Amino acid sequence: MQRIGKEAYYLSIAAQVARRSTCLRRQYGAVIVNHDEIVATGYNGAPRGEPNCCDVGECYREAHGIPHGEQYEKCVAVHAECNAIISASRKEMLGAITRMFDDCICVCGTHGKTTTTSMLTQIFIQAGEDPSAVIGGKLPLTGTNGLVGKSEHMLCEACEFVDTFLSLSPDVCVLLNIDEDHLDYFKTLDNLIASFTKFASMTRKEVIYNGDDANTLRAIAGAKDKKFITFGLKEGNDFRADKIVLEHEFASFDIIKYGENVGRISLGIPGEHNVYNALAAIAAADNAGIPMDKIIACAEAFHGAGRRFEILKRINGITIADDYAHHPRELEATLTTAMGMGFNRVWAVFQPFTYSRTAMLFDDFCRVLSIPDKTVLTEIMGSRERNTYNIYTSQLAEKIPGSVWFNTFEEVADYVVKNVEKGDLVITLGCGDIYKAAKLMIKKLEKQG
Repeated sequence: MQRIGKEAYYLSIAAQVARRSTCLRRQYGAVIVNHDEIVATGYNGAPRGEPNCCDVGECYREAHGIPHGEQYEKCVAVHAECNAIISASRKEMLGAITRMFDDCICVCGTHGKTTTTSMLTQIFIQAGEDPSAVIGGKLPLTGTNGLVGKSEHMLCEACEFVDTFLSLSPDVCVLLNIDEDHLDYFKTLDNLIASFTKFASMTRKEVIYNGDDANTLRAIAGAKDKKFITFGLKEGNDFRADKIVLEHEFASFDIIKYGENVGRISLGIPGEHNVYNALAAIAAADNAGIPMDKIIACAEAFHGAGRRFEILKRINGITIADDYAHHPRELEATLTTAMGMGFNRVWAVFQPFTYSRTAMLFDDFCRVLSIPDKTVLTEIMGSRERNTYNIYTSQLAEKIPGSVWFNTFEEVADYVVKNVEKGDLVITLGCGDIYKAAKLMIKKLEKQG
């Protein structure tokens, strides 16, 4: 017996799918495959909830004598390929897309993914490389979090939650750091590290990683037969920052590439933690063949991504900002940066996200939320979880000196607007909908005139 080839196999399945078509004129089927696994199928026909032509017994285009190739807007049918895409999960669809590119650079890690992917995308765009991109936040340069280019370069933010990134097909892996997170799924740090090892092992070409991060080193130790490129602040890294100067929390530093000084850069994003993110982007862009002078110029022009220390409004001498930070390590970096920027007082308005993270990292949250001058807390956003952990915002507030908490964003906004002073920074923090509280504050301050 001779087995049929993979293409014939999938085409035969598509032919069977086509038999479900509801179109009277032509029947088509589509199959989406990723890593030799069927992700989704689809056939052409009317959208869900709309009458099927085969049930009505009439094709509108035929009934009205519309010639082939004209007035497709008069056809109610959805293409088979579109229906397959609609039916596919996001991670599997994204995985299939990454397989279409010869140079798919996937940025992973517990923290800094969006900032690094955004900076890297801006470097590629402004260097004339015409990349495609999928980013976890909005890039101001394009006004979107997605981009379709014409080159073979794709820049993809690779999220580890529920092992989503294991559906991707990375040519280059950029590993920023690994910290305890999503333990409701991974259960242990060891399991989390093991998933990053798998992802690095899947990478077809280079693995670019943080040589200063202990957990990252553990993950990389399990990945074999790859070309490795390191970045960090310590001696021995392939890409290293030297002579770091912080001015109002904005860093400038010399870029040391394989022991040679190749230029100095001044970042347009605040915080010493962004030195690592910038080094990762620089190393990845250099590995892709972009000249260093272009890399430096483009990286300096980058001033952040949406919801990453994003300044929303300066009004009445008060600065309102918003940030996605929701893990203690992210909060610590953001709040430490804010405290060093010269504001009169720093207000942290934090929305805890998920009961599991709040319970498992409770002591860390209490510690880092004591950094700012003022801390205002909202109710925990449970998202996908039920409160089986018996954890409440009031318990956090009890452990954070001087903090207050409220049930609603309206109460939060009223309290902040009543007590904030000229020269203060108010920054909303969290990956839920806390940005709505920031918008409420702005509206109330605008009414005050």
